[in-house]
Amino acid sequence: MTEPDAPMTRDEVLDVFRSCDALLEGHFILTSGRHAATYFQKSLVFRQPEKTEIICRALARKIEAAGLPEFTQVVSPAVGGIIPGYETARQLGKPAIYTERVNGEFQLRRNFEVAAGENVIIVEDIVSTGLSIRECVAAVQGMGANVLAAACLVDRSAGKVDVGVPLISLIEFEVPSYPADALPPELAAIPAVKPGSRGLH
Repeated sequence: MTEPDAPMTRDEVLDVFRSCDALLEGHFILTSGRHAATYFQKSLVFRQPEKTEIICRALARKIEAAGLPEFTQVVSPAVGGIIPGYETARQLGKPAIYTERVNGEFQLRRNFEVAAGENVIIVEDIVSTGLSIRECVAAVQGMGANVLAAACLVDRSAGKVDVGVPLISLIEFEVPSYPADALPPELAAIPAVKPGSRGLH
Protein backbone atom coordinates (compact mmCIF):
# COMPACT_ATOMS: atom_id res chain seq x y z
CA MET A 1 0.00 0.00 0.00
CA THR A 2 1.12 3.55 -0.69
CA GLU A 3 1.97 6.12 1.98
CA PRO A 4 -1.19 7.71 3.44
CA ASP A 5 -1.17 10.87 1.33
CA ALA A 6 0.40 9.47 -1.84
CA PRO A 7 -2.04 9.01 -4.75
CA MET A 8 -3.46 5.51 -4.84
CA THR A 9 -3.05 3.59 -8.07
CA ARG A 10 -5.97 1.89 -9.76
CA ASP A 11 -4.62 -1.51 -8.77
CA GLU A 12 -4.24 -0.44 -5.14
CA VAL A 13 -7.86 0.69 -5.00
CA LEU A 14 -9.03 -2.56 -6.60
CA ASP A 15 -6.88 -4.48 -4.12
CA VAL A 16 -8.83 -2.85 -1.27
CA PHE A 17 -12.07 -4.14 -2.81
CA ARG A 18 -10.56 -7.57 -3.41
CA SER A 19 -9.26 -7.76 0.15
CA CYS A 20 -12.85 -7.32 1.34
CA ASP A 21 -14.24 -9.85 -1.20
CA ALA A 22 -16.11 -6.88 -2.67
CA LEU A 23 -15.17 -7.22 -6.34
CA LEU A 24 -17.60 -9.88 -7.57
CA GLU A 25 -17.78 -11.82 -10.82
CA GLY A 26 -20.98 -13.42 -12.11
CA HIS A 27 -24.30 -12.11 -13.47
CA PHE A 28 -25.66 -9.07 -11.66
CA ILE A 29 -28.63 -6.77 -12.07
CA LEU A 30 -27.34 -3.27 -11.40
CA THR A 31 -29.20 -0.49 -9.62
CA SER A 32 -30.07 0.95 -13.03
CA GLY A 33 -31.74 -2.32 -14.07
CA ARG A 34 -29.00 -3.16 -16.56
CA HIS A 35 -27.02 -6.40 -16.34
CA ALA A 36 -23.25 -6.83 -15.90
CA ALA A 37 -20.65 -9.52 -15.21
CA THR A 38 -18.79 -7.50 -12.54
CA TYR A 39 -20.18 -5.92 -9.40
CA PHE A 40 -18.62 -3.73 -6.71
CA GLN A 41 -20.21 -4.81 -3.41
CA LYS A 42 -18.98 -1.68 -1.68
CA SER A 43 -20.87 -2.46 1.53
CA LEU A 44 -18.27 -5.13 2.26
CA VAL A 45 -15.62 -2.39 2.17
CA PHE A 46 -17.69 0.09 4.19
CA ARG A 47 -18.16 -2.44 7.00
CA GLN A 48 -14.43 -2.12 7.67
CA PRO A 49 -13.63 1.41 8.90
CA GLU A 50 -9.89 1.17 8.22
CA LYS A 51 -10.45 0.15 4.58
CA THR A 52 -13.06 2.87 4.13
CA GLU A 53 -10.66 5.42 5.57
CA ILE A 54 -7.93 4.42 3.11
CA ILE A 55 -9.98 4.91 -0.05
CA CYS A 56 -11.93 7.94 1.17
CA ARG A 57 -8.72 9.67 2.26
CA ALA A 58 -7.38 9.09 -1.26
CA LEU A 59 -10.59 10.52 -2.74
CA ALA A 60 -10.37 13.54 -0.45
CA ARG A 61 -6.80 14.22 -1.58
CA LYS A 62 -7.95 13.99 -5.21
CA ILE A 63 -10.76 16.47 -4.54
CA GLU A 64 -8.26 18.85 -2.93
CA ALA A 65 -5.96 18.51 -5.94
CA ALA A 66 -8.78 19.47 -8.32
CA GLY A 67 -8.43 23.13 -7.37
CA LEU A 68 -12.11 23.75 -6.67
CA PRO A 69 -13.27 27.01 -5.11
CA GLU A 70 -13.86 26.83 -1.35
CA PHE A 71 -16.90 24.76 -0.39
CA THR A 72 -18.65 24.37 2.92
CA GLN A 73 -20.39 20.97 2.93
CA VAL A 74 -20.36 17.52 1.39
CA VAL A 75 -23.78 16.25 0.27
CA SER A 76 -24.42 12.60 -0.60
CA PRO A 77 -27.38 10.66 -1.97
CA ALA A 78 -28.76 8.06 0.43
CA VAL A 79 -28.27 5.23 0.93
CA GLY A 80 -25.04 4.28 -0.80
CA GLY A 81 -23.37 7.66 -0.55
CA ILE A 82 -23.81 8.17 3.20
CA ILE A 83 -20.74 6.30 4.48
CA PRO A 84 -18.23 7.41 1.80
CA GLY A 85 -19.69 10.92 1.94
CA TYR A 86 -19.18 11.08 5.69
CA GLU A 87 -15.65 9.67 5.65
CA THR A 88 -14.55 11.81 2.70
CA ALA A 89 -15.99 14.88 4.43
CA ARG A 90 -14.11 13.93 7.61
CA GLN A 91 -10.88 13.77 5.64
CA LEU A 92 -11.67 17.18 4.12
CA GLY A 93 -12.63 18.72 7.46
CA LYS A 94 -16.15 19.54 6.25
CA PRO A 95 -19.66 18.72 7.50
CA ALA A 96 -21.47 15.84 5.79
CA ILE A 97 -25.19 15.73 5.03
CA TYR A 98 -27.30 13.56 2.73
CA THR A 99 -30.45 13.63 0.67
CA GLU A 100 -33.19 11.01 1.00
CA ARG A 101 -36.01 10.01 -1.29
CA VAL A 102 -39.40 11.41 -0.33
CA ASN A 103 -42.15 10.29 -2.70
CA GLY A 104 -39.43 9.27 -5.14
CA GLU A 105 -37.51 12.56 -5.11
CA PHE A 106 -34.36 13.52 -3.22
CA GLN A 107 -34.84 16.00 -0.39
CA LEU A 108 -32.91 17.13 2.67
CA ARG A 109 -34.46 15.97 5.93
CA ARG A 110 -33.34 15.72 9.61
CA ASN A 111 -32.80 19.48 9.81
CA PHE A 112 -30.10 19.29 7.14
CA GLU A 113 -30.03 22.40 4.97
CA VAL A 114 -28.01 24.31 2.41
CA ALA A 115 -28.10 28.06 1.97
CA ALA A 116 -28.73 29.99 -1.21
CA GLY A 117 -25.38 30.63 -2.87
CA GLU A 118 -23.53 28.09 -0.72
CA ASN A 119 -20.82 26.05 -2.47
CA VAL A 120 -21.06 22.29 -1.93
CA ILE A 121 -19.80 19.10 -3.52
CA ILE A 122 -21.57 15.77 -3.97
CA VAL A 123 -19.88 12.51 -2.93
CA GLU A 124 -21.18 9.14 -4.12
CA ASP A 125 -19.87 5.59 -3.85
CA ILE A 126 -20.04 3.97 -7.30
CA VAL A 127 -21.21 5.72 -10.47
CA SER A 128 -22.69 3.78 -13.37
CA THR A 129 -25.48 5.75 -15.08
CA GLY A 130 -25.04 8.76 -12.78
CA LEU A 131 -28.75 8.98 -12.02
CA SER A 132 -28.42 9.34 -8.24
CA ILE A 133 -25.85 12.11 -8.58
CA ARG A 134 -27.91 13.98 -11.18
CA GLU A 135 -30.97 13.81 -8.94
CA CYS A 136 -28.94 14.89 -5.91
CA VAL A 137 -27.43 17.78 -7.88
CA ALA A 138 -30.90 18.87 -9.02
CA ALA A 139 -32.25 18.74 -5.47
CA VAL A 140 -29.41 20.81 -4.03
CA GLN A 141 -29.49 23.31 -6.88
CA GLY A 142 -33.24 23.58 -6.38
CA MET A 143 -32.50 24.86 -2.87
CA GLY A 144 -30.26 27.58 -4.29
CA ALA A 145 -26.84 26.07 -3.54
CA ASN A 146 -23.98 25.81 -6.04
CA VAL A 147 -22.73 22.30 -6.78
CA LEU A 148 -19.07 22.74 -7.73
CA ALA A 149 -18.41 19.10 -8.58
CA ALA A 150 -19.29 15.51 -7.77
CA ALA A 151 -16.85 12.84 -6.64
CA CYS A 152 -17.00 9.06 -6.46
CA LEU A 153 -14.81 6.13 -5.53
CA VAL A 154 -15.36 4.22 -8.77
CA ASP A 155 -16.62 5.50 -12.11
CA ARG A 156 -17.91 2.39 -13.87
CA SER A 157 -18.54 4.36 -17.06
CA ALA A 158 -14.81 5.20 -17.48
CA GLY A 159 -15.54 8.88 -17.91
CA LYS A 160 -18.50 8.53 -20.26
CA VAL A 161 -21.28 9.41 -17.82
CA ASP A 162 -22.61 12.98 -17.62
CA VAL A 163 -23.72 13.96 -14.11
CA GLY A 164 -24.30 17.63 -14.94
CA VAL A 165 -21.23 18.88 -13.03
CA PRO A 166 -17.53 17.94 -13.18
CA LEU A 167 -16.97 14.40 -11.89
CA ILE A 168 -13.86 13.51 -9.87
CA SER A 169 -13.35 9.75 -9.56
CA LEU A 170 -10.77 7.93 -7.49
CA ILE A 171 -10.55 5.37 -10.28
CA GLU A 172 -12.27 4.56 -13.55
CA PHE A 173 -13.21 0.93 -14.11
CA GLU A 174 -15.37 0.33 -17.17
CA VAL A 175 -17.96 -2.38 -16.64
CA PRO A 176 -19.91 -3.25 -19.79
CA SER A 177 -23.62 -3.45 -19.03
CA TYR A 178 -26.57 -4.65 -21.05
CA PRO A 179 -30.36 -4.34 -21.11
CA ALA A 180 -32.19 -7.46 -19.99
CA ASP A 181 -33.34 -8.24 -23.54
CA ALA A 182 -29.87 -7.99 -25.11
CA LEU A 183 -27.59 -10.12 -22.95
CA PRO A 184 -24.50 -11.77 -24.43
CA PRO A 185 -24.82 -15.57 -24.40
CA GLU A 186 -22.18 -16.10 -21.72
CA LEU A 187 -24.06 -13.78 -19.36
CA ALA A 188 -27.50 -15.15 -20.21
CA ALA A 189 -26.26 -18.63 -19.26
CA ILE A 190 -25.70 -17.56 -15.62
CA PRO A 191 -28.59 -16.95 -13.19
CA ALA A 192 -28.87 -13.25 -12.34
CA VAL A 193 -28.67 -11.88 -8.81
CA LYS A 194 -29.59 -8.38 -7.67
CA PRO A 195 -27.20 -7.29 -4.91
CA GLY A 196 -28.01 -3.57 -4.99
CA SER A 197 -30.16 -1.57 -2.58
CA ARG A 198 -32.87 -0.38 -4.93
CA GLY A 199 -34.42 -0.98 -8.34
CA LEU A 200 -35.41 1.78 -10.70
CA HIS A 201 -36.73 -0.14 -13.69
